[in-house]
Amino acid sequence: MKWQYISILVLFTWFTGCKPEAGGGEYYSIQGFTQGTTYHITYQHPTESDLQGRIDSVLKAFDGSLSTYDSTSIISSINRNKEHIKTDTLFRTVFRESSRVYQITGGTFDITLAPLINAWGFGPGDKLEVDSAMVDSLLQYIGMDKVALVGDSVYKSHPEVRLNVNAIAQGYAVDVVALYLEDLGCRNYMVEIGGEIRTKGVNPKGSFWRIGVDRPEFGNMIPGQQLQVIISMHNRSLATSGNYRKFYEKNGVRITHSIDPATGYPRDSHLLSATILAEECMTADAYATACMVMGLEKAQEFINSLSKTDAYFIYGDDLGMYQVWHTEGLRKYIETP
Repeated sequence: MKWQYISILVLFTWFTGCKPEAGGGEYYSIQGFTQGTTYHITYQHPTESDLQGRIDSVLKAFDGSLSTYDSTSIISSINRNKEHIKTDTLFRTVFRESSRVYQITGGTFDITLAPLINAWGFGPGDKLEVDSAMVDSLLQYIGMDKVALVGDSVYKSHPEVRLNVNAIAQGYAVDVVALYLEDLGCRNYMVEIGGEIRTKGVNPKGSFWRIGVDRPEFGNMIPGQQLQVIISMHNRSLATSGNYRKFYEKNGVRITHSIDPATGYPRDSHLLSATILAEECMTADAYATACMVMGLEKAQEFINSLSKTDAYFIYGDDLGMYQVWHTEGLRKYIETP
């Protein structure tokens, strides 16, 4: 569902039937395609060796609720103003978390950006010839004060208000799969979808899961080729947002996917990559997107105002050199590749 403009490399070998050092069953790994990207899942289960069919069914149901690329999904039906559409638990969870993040970020994170996302060419359909008049006309439909969830129904202040949850839904898909594994009795796992990750317990070697984050070189399309940092994870989620893979140039100007709801224009700043660690992946996903729109200084202030949240920012200085900033809580969990 989200364009794969981020890159996370899971630093271990994909094992099938790898016996762990401790009890609890063997580790198994599966991989596949979903939401326009790939997924990789490693889990320890005492009896089940192949959960792929069941997990694919979970992901298919997820798309039926929240994918803007599925014309029959709940969110697509709402965007088309189809009457008598009832939302499901998946949709309502994402909507409520989006509303919360919208409030605490001062509107920087906004799922009503769909008209502008589409116009700039980062959603379904072709990009348009965007000018100031078009931006001004579309801004009147932007803002979560223009949409409400009442019971299981969505109400919009204008039929042109549309939703795009790609900046949070992929992280939530990770959460949904992770909780499904826990319901099946998995005590140790790593779920990765399009670079968004949630872990529990330990890896097949009995250690924390080790995640490599790419250096944000513009046009770097090969995950893992140029790592910036390795982060050890344990019972946490991680999401990264960056402008170095999903962009295009027009008249010599770089157009990125990080669109500022306040101006309607793509946000280009010194902040090149924002990696967030939090308990839930959908929260980390939304925060990472918001930080890229905020820019470095405001993103630092925002992260420092939160509890149980860590961040690793990569930014360019005035000389074009890479610099990093991270929260103190990450210090003992990061290492140089």
